[in-house]
Amino acid sequence: MADELGQSTEHRRTQSSAFRWQLSTVLSGLMLVVAAIFFALHFVHLAADFPNHSPWVDWSKYTDEGWYGDAAARKMLFGNWYFAGDFNPAVALPVWPLLEFALFKATGVSIVAARALTLCVFALGIAGFYVLICKFTRPRSEGSGRPLAAAITVLLLCVSPYFFVFERLAILEPLVVTLTVWALIAAAHLHPPHLRPWKNWLPSIALGLLLVGMILTKTTALFLVPAVAYMVWSRAGYRLRPALKLAALPGGLALGLWLAYFVLLVRPHYLADFHYLFSANGYTGIMLDPLEKVVLNTLTDGMWMGPVLYPAFFVVLGLSLFWRPRLFANPAFVALLLWAGGYFAFLGYHNNLQPRYYTVVAAPLTAIVALGIDAFRQASARRADILGGILAACAVLAIAVPDAIQQIGYVLHPEYTLLHAAQEVRSVVLSDPSHPELILSISGSDITMMTGLRSIDDDFGTMELVDRVKAYRPGWYVAWNELDDDKMDALSTIYRIQRVAAFPAMDDPDRNLLIVYRLDPKDATPPVKGRRRPLPKALRTRLGQQPSVDQLEH
Repeated sequence: MADELGQSTEHRRTQSSAFRWQLSTVLSGLMLVVAAIFFALHFVHLAADFPNHSPWVDWSKYTDEGWYGDAAARKMLFGNWYFAGDFNPAVALPVWPLLEFALFKATGVSIVAARALTLCVFALGIAGFYVLICKFTRPRSEGSGRPLAAAITVLLLCVSPYFFVFERLAILEPLVVTLTVWALIAAAHLHPPHLRPWKNWLPSIALGLLLVGMILTKTTALFLVPAVAYMVWSRAGYRLRPALKLAALPGGLALGLWLAYFVLLVRPHYLADFHYLFSANGYTGIMLDPLEKVVLNTLTDGMWMGPVLYPAFFVVLGLSLFWRPRLFANPAFVALLLWAGGYFAFLGYHNNLQPRYYTVVAAPLTAIVALGIDAFRQASARRADILGGILAACAVLAIAVPDAIQQIGYVLHPEYTLLHAAQEVRSVVLSDPSHPELILSISGSDITMMTGLRSIDDDFGTMELVDRVKAYRPGWYVAWNELDDDKMDALSTIYRIQRVAAFPAMDDPDRNLLIVYRLDPKDATPPVKGRRRPLPKALRTRLGQQPSVDQLEH
C-alpha cells in the first residue's frame, strides 16, 4: 500500500512537472509572438517625426541622424565624404557611416533606409539578449518549468515605447547595444585556457572584432568594457592569471586594430577632426555641477526608461542582495549590472543627460528585471506557490501593458512635420537658381538625408564659422526659430540676410519653426549659373590633402 501511495505521489509530481514545463513553454512562445508583432510595428511610418509631445525632449531628433550618417550621404550624393573644416564625426566613429554607405549603395540615400537599418541592428541586439540569457538560465528544479527570462526580456524590449522612439532614429546607440551584447556572447563561449584552448580561436577573434567595433561606433563604449572583462573572468574560473591569458588575444587584436586605424589614417590626415569630436562638448562635464546634484540627476532621469521598469530594477536589485543572492552567481546577471553601472558612470561624468543616452542602460536593465522576475517565479514554483507565479505574471503585465498601449498610440498617430518642412526648404532652394544650393544649418545634415541638398553645419566644425562661410559660400541659411547673434555676426560680414520662408516642425518650443534665409552676397559677384555649384577646388581633396585655413582663405 505504501509503495502504491509513493508511486501515485511520484506520478502526480511528474505530471505536475510536465504540466508546468508545457505551460511555461506555451507562455514563452506566446510572449515571443506578441514581441514579434510589436517589433513589426516599428517599421510602420518610418518617415514620421519622432513623436511630438512625448516624454522625451532630445536634441538628436533634429541633428544626430544626419551628423553620424553624413559621411555616407555625402559620398553617395557628392562623391566626397569629407568636407574640410566642417563637422566630420566619421573620422573617429566610422562604423555606422560605413554600414549606411553599404546600404545606400543598394537603396540610395534615404532617411527611411537609414532608420530601417537601425531597426535591423536592434533586431540583432534583441536576438543577442535572447541567446545570452538562454545560455545562463536553466530550471532551478524539476518542477519549476522552463525559464522565461529570455522571453520576458524580448517582450519588454519590443513593447517599450522608449525603445520604439529611439530605435527608429538612425543614431549610434542601438549599434553600441547590439555589439556589446554579442561581445558578451563571444566572451561567454571562451573556454578556460587549460581546457580545449584550440576552441578559443574563433570566439577570441570575434570578441576582438566586436570590441574594436564598439569603440569605433561610439567611443563611450569604453565604459562597457568592464562588463565584457567580467564575463571573460568568469569563464576563467574567476582567476586572474587564466583570465589574462583568455583576454590576451581578443584584447590585443582590438587594441592593434584601433591603433592601426589611428596611426595609419587618423593621425596623418584627420587628427584635428578627431580631437575636435572630443572637445566639442566642452560645455558639459561632471566638474560643472556639485557631485551630489550630478548623481541625483543621473539617477532620477532614469525614469525616462520606463515609469514601472526603472523602479522594478531597484526592487530586483534589492531582492537579489537580500533574498536571492544566488542571482549574483549568474555571470550574465553581474555582467549586465556592470554594463548598466558602467554607462551610468559615463552619464554622470558627461553630465549631458539626453534621453537617448539612456538606451544603452535600458537594454541591460530590462534583462536584469526579467531575470529577477523569472527567478522569483521559479522559486515560487518550487514551493508550489501559485501566488508567486501570479505575482510574477502581474509584474510583467504591469510593465508591458501600459508600454504597449503607449506604443500603439504612436503608431496610430504619425506626424510628418519635419519631413514636410525639409521638402519645403528644398523647394525654396531649387526655385532660385541664382543662389548656390548649399545650405548652412545645424539640422543641415538631416535635411541632406531627407532631400539631397548639400549642407554644412552652423554650430560644429574645425573652422570658425566665419572662415567656413567664406570658404564654402552657402546660398541659404536655415535656422530654428531665430537668427542667433553669433550666426548673424559670421554671416553679415559678406551677406545681406533676407528671410524668405518659415515652416512649422516638431514640438520643442525652442525649435518648432524652421526659418529659411537667403544669403545675398554683398560683393558684386556674378550670379551662379545652373542649379548646382560645385565645391571649390581647394575643398575637393583627396586623402591626406586637406588644406589649412590659410590656404582656404586665399
